[in-house]
Amino acid sequence: MNAPTQITPTGIGAEWSPQWLLTPEQRALQADLIALCETTLRPNAIESDKKYIYPRKNFEALASMGLLSLTIPKELGGRGESHVCAAMVVETIARYGCPSTAMCYTMHLGACAAALLRHHDNERLKDILRRVDADVLIGTLSYSDPETGSHFWYPMSSRAERTDNGWKVFKKASWTTSGGFADWYIIQTTSPDFGGDYSNLSCFLVTKDQIHADPANWDGLGMRGNQSGPISVDGVDIAPDALVGPIGDGAKSNDEVVDPFFLVCSSACWNGICLAAMDITKNHTTRKVHNDVGMRVADYPTIQDYVGECLIDTNASRSYVYLAAKALDDLTDGCDWSAHATIDHLPRTQILNWLWQVKFFASKNVTFVVDKMLHACGGTGYKPALGIERLLRDGKAGWVMGPTNEVLRQFVGKAALLGFEVLDYWNQSVNQRVLNNELKKMSKDEKAAFASKLLAEAQA
Repeated sequence: MNAPTQITPTGIGAEWSPQWLLTPEQRALQADLIALCETTLRPNAIESDKKYIYPRKNFEALASMGLLSLTIPKELGGRGESHVCAAMVVETIARYGCPSTAMCYTMHLGACAAALLRHHDNERLKDILRRVDADVLIGTLSYSDPETGSHFWYPMSSRAERTDNGWKVFKKASWTTSGGFADWYIIQTTSPDFGGDYSNLSCFLVTKDQIHADPANWDGLGMRGNQSGPISVDGVDIAPDALVGPIGDGAKSNDEVVDPFFLVCSSACWNGICLAAMDITKNHTTRKVHNDVGMRVADYPTIQDYVGECLIDTNASRSYVYLAAKALDDLTDGCDWSAHATIDHLPRTQILNWLWQVKFFASKNVTFVVDKMLHACGGTGYKPALGIERLLRDGKAGWVMGPTNEVLRQFVGKAALLGFEVLDYWNQSVNQRVLNNELKKMSKDEKAAFASKLLAEAQA
């Protein structure tokens, strides 16, 4: 096979990228985006990291290329692109431009997906989707909860009420990327008819003027530009058509679009950070000479081993991401949104278990790669000026970003051993084995007291 080519800056060459997955149009888009990253996004990334500045300038630049509407259908003025293209764009932004921008952009794509899933009969959603590029309307998702952490599918601090004029919404979120800076938010709360069943969730559209945030308090180890802080919606009255999909649609929306887009695109971000670190390492080690032995740093077998292992592992991770993205494209006819006019058309949910693995692998790999590239660059790598240090801090976010890797590997292991039904997302199934085992430990009097308590609760 002839090595694929593209216009790239110095660093790891195009022959190490799976360019055959992209159409000619997507390769041209990639080349234009790389050029934009070099001139605009990357310089802004340094400023964002130093001063905790939200990368709106970078979003304005992306909008000028029509990239805020990347997956929005052409009939709504968008590019109508695929999941594979979305993964490529996020990876490219993270590699050549700004990881914080790549993460904010990932959340924007997720918000667009949540809106597109249920936009068919909703003019309010269509209006926003038509204007994302022209008006630089940045979207984001707000699904976290301060009481449940990475178990974000339990929005215990949130609720919604039906009113004569629409809905009254209450939301507290512990982590919202672009919080206070995004123009529109898709949020998840318990449904207006919530009766203690956490599978009964609903999604709402709120705008920047309807949320409260304090972005000045954002202080992160890395990803300093993404302003991922708490927000609240304090009993805001919103219009009837600000409901995204029907009541109780939150679980379907989460499994069909929110998780798939987040897991694939955030993983592409981690892969981009890996490649950026290797690009820096190649540029440094091929130029740095040890005059005492007449060798470049890159001539040492240890350094070659570091880069070889990291490139192999990262390309394994990239292959995993693109395989998942291609599978999503195959399931959706290239990310066609028209079929979702049927409310129960949920093809992406079929492979959600594969997407859990993708995120785990990519966010695990990035922590290894950036660490090794720091070692390869030696003392110079320890200095912020080279850029490895910032990428190391940015990459650390992957593991702890919900669902955390601890949550995901338990999901995978538990489902593989015992079946998907035992995952019990919303804590509805009684574990009779554990219950019976605990009851055996009770004395006669303890059992009687426990039985009385249960009877009282049942009567109440």
